[in-house]
Amino acid sequence: MSSAAFTMYSTPWCGYCHRLKSQLDREGIVFEIVDIEQEPAAAQIVEKVNNGNQTVPTLVYSDGTAMTNPSLAQVKEKLASLA
Repeated sequence: MSSAAFTMYSTPWCGYCHRLKSQLDREGIVFEIVDIEQEPAAAQIVEKVNNGNQTVPTLVYSDGTAMTNPSLAQVKEKLASLA
C-alpha cells in the first residue's frame, strides 16, 4: 500500500497537470501520478469520474472521491479532511 493519499491521472502534454504537480511537489505532498495515455485502465477511471470525458488532472483520493482540475487549496482542504 502506498503512503500517497491520492492518485493524479495526467498526460505528458497537460499544462494544468504540470502546474498542479509542481505546486504539490513544492508543498511536499506525496501522491502517485498515472499517465492515462500509457494506462488504458486509468483512462477508463478518468472517463467514469468525468461523465465519459478524459479530463485531466483528475485526482482520486484514498476514500474513493475524486476532483477534476482542483486548485492547490482544494487539494490541501481535502487532505486535511482525510487526516
